Amino acid sequence: SDLADTIVAPYNVVPELDETVAAVIVEPVAANMGLVAPAPGFLEGLRTACDASGSLLIFDEVITGFRLARGGAAERFGVTPDLWCFGKVIGGGLPVGAFGGRWNVMEHLAPLGGVYQGGTLSGNPLAMAAGRATLELLDDGAFDRLTATAARLADGLATAFNDAGLDAVLPRVGSLLGCFFGDVAPTDFDEAKVLADNGIYPKVFHALLDRGVALAPGAYEALFPSLAHSDEVIDETISIVVEAAAAVVAGLG
Repeated sequence: SDLADTIVAPYNVVPELDETVAAVIVEPVAANMGLVAPAPGFLEGLRTACDASGSLLIFDEVITGFRLARGGAAERFGVTPDLWCFGKVIGGGLPVGAFGGRWNVMEHLAPLGGVYQGGTLSGNPLAMAAGRATLELLDDGAFDRLTATAARLADGLATAFNDAGLDAVLPRVGSLLGCFFGDVAPTDFDEAKVLADNGIYPKVFHALLDRGVALAPGAYEALFPSLAHSDEVIDETISIVVEAAAAVVAGLG
């Protein structure tokens, strides 16, 4: 079965590969365990290892694609995979997914090759129009604004939590950030799990929700502000976090 042929490797560790490994699939920035940034050399190491073994390198850029840069994490980190998959931003708010990659891989798809792919909703005109409009608006200035907004939010939240007595780290890559309650940002899933499951995040979530701020419902999800979030909205959010953090600390005491 496919499951029996799949090996789960730890993030930020370059695995040993041989010719029996067809492909390595990775989120270039892990955004489904909070936010865990790639260690220096990790993505480059994967590229080198895949080249040596003849394995395909596949980037899951459903979250990072068109959010970190027009060219996604591949552009930001200067590492080109053999295949990409995309979603979310590429649909402009409508449900859409896409994949692509090197021509000598993609040419195996029908009608040129023997691998068939298709679906009832493939190429939905409304989703395609929304996605195209979004991509046309995402210029360099948009990414600069997104990054500045995320930095403002991350710095403000970290200060608010730590000043209240809640040890917090908010790792950030571009406009993506995580929120962990602990001393050190995690580097893999095992470390992220310890911080995500320590019981603090749910208390903060509910304290903020009671005050009109909706975080992701779990610490395993990354946060990503949008172009609609102005400096005024970010500053108001930080002010509410100051109040909520104090309430959480009082409840813990």
